[in-house]
Amino acid sequence: MPVVVTRRSVLTGALAAAAALGATLVPGGTPARAAESKFPFPTGRNLTVLVTGDAGTGAAGQLAVAAAAKQVFANEPLSLAIGLGDNIYEDGAESPTDDEFDTKFEIPNTGLDVPWLMALGNHDNTLIVPGDGSWLEKGNNEVGFHSRSPRWWMPTRYYSVALPADNPVVEFFVLDINPLCSYIPPLLGYWAENGPYMNEQRDWLRTGLDSSSATWKIVCNHFPYINNGPHGNAGNYDGIPLLPHANGTFAKRFFDDIVLGRAQLMFSGHDHSQQILAQTPATRGTRQVVCGAASKTVGGQSRITNPAVYQDFSSLGFMVLNISPGAVAVRVYTVDVASGSPTLAHQQLLAGA
Repeated sequence: MPVVVTRRSVLTGALAAAAALGATLVPGGTPARAAESKFPFPTGRNLTVLVTGDAGTGAAGQLAVAAAAKQVFANEPLSLAIGLGDNIYEDGAESPTDDEFDTKFEIPNTGLDVPWLMALGNHDNTLIVPGDGSWLEKGNNEVGFHSRSPRWWMPTRYYSVALPADNPVVEFFVLDINPLCSYIPPLLGYWAENGPYMNEQRDWLRTGLDSSSATWKIVCNHFPYINNGPHGNAGNYDGIPLLPHANGTFAKRFFDDIVLGRAQLMFSGHDHSQQILAQTPATRGTRQVVCGAASKTVGGQSRITNPAVYQDFSSLGFMVLNISPGAVAVRVYTVDVASGSPTLAHQQLLAGA
């Protein structure tokens, strides 16, 4: 039987560790005991952040992207990294000690020795068909791994980290909306769309975004609000009709009610592409960025016509954020699998001046 670490585990260890590491951790529930040897959070006011998504295959694509990122950060300091879900393909971790954490996370990312803020994806919660997102308790194994890795930061299924701890420049809100997107609707009231878990998360996120003193508020979550790739927009994921869990109708409602207009940026994976979507009146000042090409691509062209500043559906790659008190800028890199070499494909200002 897998060892399951629940949201009812002891809070004290993770909070103490966060304080010692120079971050402000706001828990979305009660985390597992934190490791004593975590890589420290940055304390400066200018941050360089690696963003990856849908990485966890352990295959050549993931290894090439990690190698390319190491080349980029051989020449500049790395402050932090973000993993946008689908961390352990194809069907999630079987326990907190699953050896796939080594082959699909630790080994590829050795050398990128910073805290990795990790989000849960649908593959991390697989029940029957890979990616069905329907065994929600399975994601707790990734919370359990938090205490076993110096890099992996997932003290709870959802959480926030403000950096630096005093007078923060940025606050990252890492979400878990898998209960709203599972192919098989949650049968237990706890995970239901209006059950305790999601209602607690709604209240936590609304309060956190409204009360945050950070200049920049960045939401990190596996599922996109708008997306020009095959998965499509929330409310019409994969063109599935009449099933509000599977097609993201409940997810769209969550984003509309809480995220849009409160956060400047939302980073998502799920679609194996890289996209910077344009801000429109519908997004109410929140810009959607899709970064899910760290091990797989979808190929082809845009399937939907959301206005986009940049999009690439055929290249593996990653993004780098440069965050300062005055601006958030992004660089988009594509990666040649054969050589593991990065190419700077696009750069722009995302927020600020």
